[in-house]
Amino acid sequence: MRLLRLYLLPVLLLSLTACGLLREPEEASAPIEAVPLVIEPTTAPVEAPTEVTTEGEVEKTATGERLIYAIDPNQSQVRFELGEDLRGQRTLVVGVTNQVAGELALNLSDLSSTQVGVIQINARTLATDNNFRNRAIHNEILHTGAYEFITYTPTGVEGLPAAVEPGDEVSFAITGDLTIREISRPVTFNVTAVAVSPERIEGTATSAVNRADFELRIPQVRQVANVDEQVQLTINFVANATS
Repeated sequence: MRLLRLYLLPVLLLSLTACGLLREPEEASAPIEAVPLVIEPTTAPVEAPTEVTTEGEVEKTATGERLIYAIDPNQSQVRFELGEDLRGQRTLVVGVTNQVAGELALNLSDLSSTQVGVIQINARTLATDNNFRNRAIHNEILHTGAYEFITYTPTGVEGLPAAVEPGDEVSFAITGDLTIREISRPVTFNVTAVAVSPERIEGTATSAVNRADFELRIPQVRQVANVDEQVQLTINFVANATS
């Protein structure tokens, strides 16, 4: 019996390594960078308002133009959450990364012209509190060696007011296509954001997706059971004006 166990142990280790549970995943190829936003022309250019100076001269303010804002990875975070039974105990699994990038263009005085560019997340940098789970996520679920990035391509923005002042909080929705590996599905993010200043936007975007929609299958592991089908997604972001 002891000889049998000694024989089976290396076989088991080789099997786990082959299936990715013991193999170290690929590291990020480079720090995250935003996909440049292609600015679409507005249907009706907004005339910048004028002000009269103390000397009686008329000058135009800069509120008639859209600014491009870039998500700052150093001040932003993406997280996913789902529940599982780990060794018989109900556990909330949380994975996080700050490797998220994207651009948006907006004019606080005319939010109808708002554009949101492609949001990229480096899936290789997602991490939970368990290295064994991390290897399973990267090697067996997301296959990050072949698919480094998760992308979200917005197709529309709904529910924005006509304009806001710095300090105003707004809630709206972004519709788009979420791509995980080679599978894309329509997903809506609910967003709450505030223009802290004309040069800085802060906010939170949330959504929920079903694992089955993206064929995210959990490897069979003896200690893990009853993994939630629904995954909660959250993006906490800070975006700063680039020009």
